[in-house]
Amino acid sequence: MVFDKIKKAFSGSRGEGSEEDYLEIDLEREQKDSKVLVKLFALKKYEDVNAILNVLREGYTIAIIDIKALKQKDPIELKRAVSKVKKTAEALEGNIAGFGDNLLIVTPPFAKIERDVSSSSEPERKPNKFE
Repeated sequence: MVFDKIKKAFSGSRGEGSEEDYLEIDLEREQKDSKVLVKLFALKKYEDVNAILNVLREGYTIAIIDIKALKQKDPIELKRAVSKVKKTAEALEGNIAGFGDNLLIVTPPFAKIERDVSSSSEPERKPNKFE
């Protein structure tokens, strides 16, 4: 009938069975090792940033990046590289912080960087219940 022709026209079926589209998921797929990895990188040239970003996108790596070599070689390239790492960290909802003049730490979303410096000579005092 007319409705069948309209239905076929809108469904995109061209004489091939009316098989529905679906996405097959492989449930037997091996799970990646979900341990956190702390990895040291040396940023010697701008192109080195791509390897760092690929590891960060996996989501299980805390990257410690030594920027001293690129800082001495080309400060403009260093700014570009740090900007790219920062944008990636923000997109992944991770954290980034500089330690000293030559180190960057980039963490995945589940790890937090504590930016407050506490004095090591005086331990933190917990209030007791009687105060």
